[in-house]
Amino acid sequence: MSSSYRFSSDQDAKAELLIRKTGHRLTESRRRVLGLLLRGERALSHTEIEEALANDEPIDRVTLYRVLDWLVERQLAHKIAGDDRVWRFRVGADDVSHHHAHFKCGRCHRVFCLEDVSPAVKVQLPDGYLTEEVEVTVKGVCADCK
Repeated sequence: MSSSYRFSSDQDAKAELLIRKTGHRLTESRRRVLGLLLRGERALSHTEIEEALANDEPIDRVTLYRVLDWLVERQLAHKIAGDDRVWRFRVGADDVSHHHAHFKCGRCHRVFCLEDVSPAVKVQLPDGYLTEEVEVTVKGVCADCK
C-alpha cells in the first residue's frame, strides 16, 4: 500500500462524521471506504480500493460496489468515467461536489482531479433541456511518468 493510503484516525473520524451527517446508518464498510478515499491523492478504481483495503479485513466485491454507489448517491464521492471503461472514485479535500476537470495519464492510466481547473464549457441546449453535469478530461503524461 502506498504512503498516500496509510490509515489515519483523522480521516476515519472525518469519514464517520460525514456519513453520520447523511442521517443514514454508519457501517464499518462505509467508514473504511470513505476514509480511504479521503486519504487518496487521486481517483481510485474499484480494484485499487479493494486491494488497498485487503491488508486489513477485506470487503467483498458486491458490498464494495454498493458502498461506492451509496457514497456517490449521497454526494460524498464522485465517480469518473474512464475511456478504458473503468469507473474511478474520488472525494475532494473540503468540497466533494463534482465541478472540476480531470487529468488522465496515458502511461500509468491514473486519474487525478484538477481542483483549480473549472470546466468552462458553455453548451446551448434546446428548450426544455437541463444540464446536470459536464465532464472535462485532460489527457497527457503525469509528473511521475514524465
